This record gives sequence, C-alpha cells and structure tokens, in this order.
Amino acid sequence: MNEERDEAAELFRRAMAGVRRHPDSDRLPPPRRLPPPRPRSQEADQRAVLAELLHGDPLPETLESGDALAYRAPGLQDAVWRRLRRGGYRIVAELDLHGLNRQQAQQAVQDFLADCQARGRRSLRIIHGKGRGSPNSGPVIKTLLDAWLRRRRDVLAFCSARPHDGGTGAVYVLLKASQNLPPAS
Repeated sequence: MNEERDEAAELFRRAMAGVRRHPDSDRLPPPRRLPPPRPRSQEADQRAVLAELLHGDPLPETLESGDALAYRAPGLQDAVWRRLRRGGYRIVAELDLHGLNRQQAQQAVQDFLADCQARGRRSLRIIHGKGRGSPNSGPVIKTLLDAWLRRRRDVLAFCSARPHDGGTGAVYVLLKASQNLPPAS
C-alpha cells in the first residue's frame, strides 16, 4: 500500500510540473445570496385559521348571523371550551329573561346563578333574546348579560347557544364547581 501511495504521489508531482499558483485577486468575492424572508406572522395566522377550521364547529353553515357572545376564563381547557361551544353539556337549569327590564334581569341572573351554585348545577342556559323588541339601540339585555357574566368569579365560560337551543338569543354558561356541596347528578 505504501508503494502505491508513493507512486500516486510521484505521478501527481509529474502531472503538476510547470503549474504555477495564480496571485491572489484584489476583487471581493460575490456576496452570498441570502434566502428570501419568510412571513412568519402570516404563517402563524394561517396556522391559527386552519386550527380553528379543524377544531371549530363542525357545521359552520348552521351558525346564525348576529353578534355571538363568548367568554373563556384563563386556564379553561380547550376540550371543555369546545364541548361548551358545541352544546355538549346537558343543561340542568334554564333562565328566560324575556319581558324583564334591566334591573329585573340583573336581579334574576344573580338569584339564578346563586341558586345554581348552591345546588351544584354547573351547565346552564340563559335566554336573553335577540333584542328585536328593543328600540333602535339593539339588544340591551344581551349586552348587559355579557358584562354581568364576565364579572362573576363563579363563571368559567359562556358562549352563544347552538341554533336549536336559541342561537344568538341564548347563552350556555358553565359554572365552577361548588366548594361546599358534592356535584349534582
């Protein structure tokens, strides 16, 4: 093996006889071509839209038009939120606010939620209506209910109901488990 290496080296030296090295150039090398910039924010937005389409409501054409209400307390699991939005919880109590003024509606909501919390009822429906009987200002009770529910510590989440449960005229509400009572069956 050593003899073969020596022969190859000798052949190379003979082949290179008379070859001279070029002097170093004073030119700058061409700049390295950088890859085109990636729109990372746009890609993240597109991924978020795709995830919503894949994990959102299964039949978007069944949704009603109108202002849907939605609130999700920090830390609420995605699976619980999806199940609530899809109407997957059995409604154990319901309150209808039709025909009530602001003060009556607020008192009814407070009493209803306190009673449900005391009885260990966690998945509820509150029917607020769509405000078609209201003057040109739009749905008054619906707007107020959104604010009332967001301020309560015992409300984990709420969202507009599925069309067959009242659509944008009702909300599903999920309450925290009561600390002093066992859960209702």
